[in-house]
Amino acid sequence: MRVLLGLMLTAGALWGSEAEIRKAESEWASAVKSRDLAALEKIYTDDLIYAHSSGVVETKKEYMERLKSGLQRYETVSHESVRVAMHGDTAVALSILRMTGQSNERKFNDHLMMTHVWVKQGGVWRLAAHQTTKLAE
Repeated sequence: MRVLLGLMLTAGALWGSEAEIRKAESEWASAVKSRDLAALEKIYTDDLIYAHSSGVVETKKEYMERLKSGLQRYETVSHESVRVAMHGDTAVALSILRMTGQSNERKFNDHLMMTHVWVKQGGVWRLAAHQTTKLAE
């Protein structure tokens, strides 16, 4: 009985963490669409690695400057699916999504696979790495 209770508590904790990551993914999408720099400042780790589907890799400072200046704008960030793998205080989220907007004054409408690496720092999930790959239409 004690073992069963332990397994149930462990499963509940894992599900709770996965739900937290799914919520964090949603909050990230909302913040990038609205260019909420204050929210993104809290979401991103200081050593963020932000790799775009174009192959461009930016630091947190570089990416935030592009958002602030308007060189990077998102109109749509729509998750089609999200798969989460928990590894203690680290989580990997693999998503399929549609992103539309403008980058360097060029419009984009991309169907993407996105990998996010989340780390728990001070009890808060923060995004440490972002990478997208374009999918065939």
